Amino acid sequence: MSTAMSDNEYRENKFFSIFGSVPEPGFDTAEEQIPVWGRHWGCSNDVGKLRAVLMHRPGDELSVVENKPMPEIGGFGDPEKGWYWMGRTMPDLPAMQRAHDEFTNLLRSEGVDVILVDKAAPGAMKQIYTRDSVIGIPGGAIVTRLARRVRRGEELPVTRALAKAGCPILGTIHGSAVFEGGGFAFIDSKTAVCTVSIACNPEGVRQVESILAGLGVTLIKVPMPGYRIHIDGSFIMVDVETAIVNVNELPYPFIEYLEKRGIKMIELPPEDSAMSLNCLAVAPGRVIMHGSRSKRLADRLDAAGITVLTCNYETVELGGGGLHCSTAPLIRDPV
Repeated sequence: MSTAMSDNEYRENKFFSIFGSVPEPGFDTAEEQIPVWGRHWGCSNDVGKLRAVLMHRPGDELSVVENKPMPEIGGFGDPEKGWYWMGRTMPDLPAMQRAHDEFTNLLRSEGVDVILVDKAAPGAMKQIYTRDSVIGIPGGAIVTRLARRVRRGEELPVTRALAKAGCPILGTIHGSAVFEGGGFAFIDSKTAVCTVSIACNPEGVRQVESILAGLGVTLIKVPMPGYRIHIDGSFIMVDVETAIVNVNELPYPFIEYLEKRGIKMIELPPEDSAMSLNCLAVAPGRVIMHGSRSKRLADRLDAAGITVLTCNYETVELGGGGLHCSTAPLIRDPV
């Protein structure tokens, strides 16, 4: 008569029944993350106290920019090679580095751990805009897939920087999907918004939505007009229930949704630079913004109880992105 199981099978069953699977606490809890990953990684909002951020100090990658004007639109570019510079003057690397240093020093003075991407991908002259390649979510981050040819490749240095820092990568955008982090924002811990645009295509949106659904986060999709690409050019949360908005670039149904949610909207005055909206909350109601805002916007921010810290960032903005674009938050406190 044969035995019901071998001695080894019996011992295996007993060991695995005693030392079984432990699914709780969940991956994104502090009880799980701190012992395993060293820190409680991730973001569930856009305004909680900022603890860690991924950035890149501009460097030799900007040498790809040549004096090739595009007279009809201004700026410089080479459609064949894929690079472009939106400023009407050539990039000034030392000035950009000084501005970036001013920004990182200000962040560190606010208690933020600035994690740097060591070296840009070859020719990735927009690597400074780390917002687009990483989205911090509860428990870790999503590494995106950049839409435009000059930006393809930024993903690898970012992935290496995250791995070096110990930040879990919870998803990557792949296949024919493209999605840039400037097209994404949290409204609260259970609701996010993204653009549907040339930089965030439907497949990219689907992949991000799938990842967020596993975290219990609903994703609102906002189609952008024309060739507008990112939500952070028209909507930025600056406090728990307060946002700066450019109503000229938001569809009415989304404005109506924000009104019904009770979100206080500070409208960007027409005389302001678009980069005034491209600011960064370092805590609820406390933001870093470039220095050239209008008095009307300053008064509106003051009336809403928003504290503004100033950083001179115009030399970086000539490349097409501002303070918000230059930061990828990896850890924020809940609100």
